[in-house]
Amino acid sequence: MTLGPLMVDLRGVALEPDEREMLEHPLVGSVILFTRNYESPEQLQRLVSDIHAVRTPALVVAVDQEGGRVQRFRPGFTRLPALHRIGHVYRGDRPGAVALARQLGWLMAAELRAVGVDLSFAPCVDLDYGVSEVIGDRAFHRDPAVVSELAIAYVSGMRDAGMVATAKHFPGHGAVAADSHVALPVDRRDFVDLVAELTPYRRLIANGLAGVMAAHVVFPQVDELPASLSRRWIDGVLRGELGFRGCVFTDDLSMAGAVAFGSVLERAELARAAGCDVLTVCNHPASVHELLDRLPQVADPVSQFRRARLHGRAMPGSTELRADARWQEANSAAARLFEAPVLKLDA
Repeated sequence: MTLGPLMVDLRGVALEPDEREMLEHPLVGSVILFTRNYESPEQLQRLVSDIHAVRTPALVVAVDQEGGRVQRFRPGFTRLPALHRIGHVYRGDRPGAVALARQLGWLMAAELRAVGVDLSFAPCVDLDYGVSEVIGDRAFHRDPAVVSELAIAYVSGMRDAGMVATAKHFPGHGAVAADSHVALPVDRRDFVDLVAELTPYRRLIANGLAGVMAAHVVFPQVDELPASLSRRWIDGVLRGELGFRGCVFTDDLSMAGAVAFGSVLERAELARAAGCDVLTVCNHPASVHELLDRLPQVADPVSQFRRARLHGRAMPGSTELRADARWQEANSAAARLFEAPVLKLDA
């Protein structure tokens, strides 16, 4: 059985019989986990193992484990700093910041791979204009060249730990105040004015980026649809102009930034037609069930291949990892970032 386009979520810390049946559906290809699915590293490893055992090839298991405000698994994992703190280091120590980005990308990914999680949706490569509260300190920096340099290092660290990276939120969420979880953000700039936003994607794609998550942000000068549902943005700009050949994820299709564009079935079909490979639907079970019942199955070997490449490589378990000097050094480096005061970055 191939991996389907739907990424779905689970209710709790163990896989229930009805959820196992859901995961056996051919439209499902991946699972996203949240804090509600976590009690301890040991429990998480059991849950991930159970999910992987449902199908062959195994379903892809993902999580948002950026650090800072967005870290779903906490007790038993290293407390990860927000990416903005690396940007502050860059201000006075460029080589040190680049090395730190690689170190923390490795640390984040290595701890997840130690318990079997395949994928973390990181790094965030939005630019920090000081406008978007939902992005804010999730961004490395305002300068696209700095974001690019740090993101490349971070992705390299993730790759060392056996995990591919997913840059987000394409083409950019940093210049709009609205939070797409609860509203529809609109960025009224012309396409020519978005060169800075696209710079990190250009450089990461040139360095073998495997995944991109598209934003529920409308750029009306480019398309009336949000980027996540837009053929102009996904097939035209991302795949055509930027030459991206990896896997494209939608942000959650249950978010307010998407719901204005039809039923969940209509949203999913728009996203798939736009060129998205993974349709994320979570925190709304009725929507998942509607798609399982009504979304047509489409044979797309290229998209199936992109999804299959998301699996993580085999890496050491938690006990072996924590005995590794590299983990000990990275853990200490993360802790030191919380000791330093954070000042506002200049442009």
